[in-house]
Amino acid sequence: MLVPVPWVFVVVYLAGVGLEYVWPARGVMATLAGVRLVGAALFCIGAVVAGWGLLSFRRARTTTVPGQASSQLVTSGPHRLSRNPMYVGLILAYVGEAGILRQVWPLFLLPLIVAYLNWVVIPVEERKLMEVFGEAYKQYRARVRRWL
Repeated sequence: MLVPVPWVFVVVYLAGVGLEYVWPARGVMATLAGVRLVGAALFCIGAVVAGWGLLSFRRARTTTVPGQASSQLVTSGPHRLSRNPMYVGLILAYVGEAGILRQVWPLFLLPLIVAYLNWVVIPVEERKLMEVFGEAYKQYRARVRRWL
């Protein structure tokens, strides 16, 4: 991957901020009560989930770089619930940030990130995991969903 996945989130969010500046759409978010509070909660939950996933990889001493061969198949912690908890966490944090800042455009761009992850990044990761772990990964994949 040319751009690390967390930076994809940052770059796309900033593009949304630029669109927000050119074509303000805040009126929608400003009218909803509690948007900032819900946004803060989502941001915190997302950061915890993504951090927990990252910590699980660090403890297993395996890579977090898409396409690199992993040294361990991590199936514990948040990986019991999702094969991609770090991406789930980043998505939640992204939505939370939009809520905190009451920005709409970044939310409209979020499907681009999810599509990129789902159809470009994750297939590369899954091919590599299948090469390295074979049947163990196949069983894990059958037991745990890609997202939630």
